[in-house]
Amino acid sequence: VVEKNKIIDGGGVKRGDVILGLASSGVHSNGYSLVRRICFEKAHLKPTDAIDELDGAMIGEALLEPTRIYVRPIVKLLAQYKVKKIVHAMAHITGGGLVGNVPRVLPKNCNAVIQKSSWPAPSIFNYLQNAGPVEEEEMYRVFNMGIGYVLIVARDFADSITKKLTRYGEQVYRIGTITAGKGKVVLK
Repeated sequence: VVEKNKIIDGGGVKRGDVILGLASSGVHSNGYSLVRRICFEKAHLKPTDAIDELDGAMIGEALLEPTRIYVRPIVKLLAQYKVKKIVHAMAHITGGGLVGNVPRVLPKNCNAVIQKSSWPAPSIFNYLQNAGPVEEEEMYRVFNMGIGYVLIVARDFADSITKKLTRYGEQVYRIGTITAGKGKVVLK
């Protein structure tokens, strides 16, 4: 339950806002139809097979890495800002990846411009893309690509929010900005 005036629904998103991405712990729980097809049908792997591209880890371990849960650090962060509304939107990056989830919190007159080079994609995604092979566009449409949660925040508070979330144990990346647009994600 949240007070009506405390709801974060994307209505405050505006040009110049900063997009912060919180690192995922891997594939999370999305895209497993494609993962199964690549790993077990095409590559004929067994869950116990070690993969060089994964630093010798077994593919089964990499795919079963528990999904990171962001509730505690986000609730703790929001408790720090009871008056100022500096977190304008949030999106959990699930099925549909960044391009499918971020638009849900964008106003129709804004785009989210995301710099793909602003965070390191975990090696499991590189392996899947190469073993597929899978086009980069589809990778960003199916998988989280290493970003499990996104916050759109006021530019002047992006650094302080990053520091707080880092203190709470999150790996935070400044992955983009909000520009004028039509409610879409633009990957660069």
